[in-house]
Amino acid sequence: MIERRATITTSLAGLTRADWLAKVDEITEDEGYVEPVGRNHTAVFIDREPTVLVVTFEEFDTVRLSNEDGHPLGFRLAQTQGWSHLCLMAHGETWFRDPAITGYMDRLTDEGFFEDFEHVIFYGAEMGAYGAAAYSVAAPGSDVVLVQPIASLEAARTPWDPRFRDKRRLDFTSRYGYAPEMLEAARRAFIIYDPREHLDSMHAALFDREGTVHLRCPFLGDRIEQDFLQMKILHQVLELAGEKRLDRSSFFRMYRRRRDSAAYLRRLLSALEEADRPWLAALLCRNAVERLNRQRFRDGLRNAQSQLLEKGITFTWPRLVKINGAGR
Repeated sequence: MIERRATITTSLAGLTRADWLAKVDEITEDEGYVEPVGRNHTAVFIDREPTVLVVTFEEFDTVRLSNEDGHPLGFRLAQTQGWSHLCLMAHGETWFRDPAITGYMDRLTDEGFFEDFEHVIFYGAEMGAYGAAAYSVAAPGSDVVLVQPIASLEAARTPWDPRFRDKRRLDFTSRYGYAPEMLEAARRAFIIYDPREHLDSMHAALFDREGTVHLRCPFLGDRIEQDFLQMKILHQVLELAGEKRLDRSSFFRMYRRRRDSAAYLRRLLSALEEADRPWLAALLCRNAVERLNRQRFRDGLRNAQSQLLEKGITFTWPRLVKINGAGR
């Protein structure tokens, strides 16, 4: 068992699809499987123990090129936590709207596959979040973690979203079609999004069933999953979900790590500059310069100081001092 688990640390980054699938087939040979699901999807299953199953919905190029080691997100949890992992991998922007996926999930349900586990987690981001929400109904009582979820691309339901227009021809009206409705069987559903991203926020508002927890993350923008990976909190979020300990308080305790994320601080600084808030921008930049020493924040500090000087205020640490005033 130890030897098999060691192979899961092998880097898969940058491999062609054929080589990636071949290598993953080797990894899962003794404790799972790699199975084509129609022409455009692959199921990867690692069978570790019946305590927790993590089901992720991911897109191949994102996994291969964006993830540092080229692994599906659940591989790390299978390695470190000893949990089982099922990854539904899309080869392209399929939105998991494929009769083959429906048939595969129906087969798992009929076989009692999900009943073998004490707890099941569904996870996905954007397109994957749609898939995770839509098919979570196959495992009643599961916890569902969704990053920037899309409710549907059906034109009648979301005519206000101009994105993904070329995918509206896909069938979002048949079984497993409208993602928010499919969460009715979930124990808890966690919706993670940036409320300043207008379209993401509108989709998130459609996820309003009982047991749904909205976790708003302003200033993260439209690449939340990658930011969470950089902050090293995404797997911790899933670990808490697997232990049924994820809630608003535990999430925001972990989310404090955004204070050390240069990407997050850059977006926050840009928002302050656009809002003409030089005092707050100066405070942010001085703190960021001391801890992160990035040129963007040094430039931001100089710009904020210049704006404050024009108003007769000089910036010192930790307070502001009036240039022409009698007191401080």
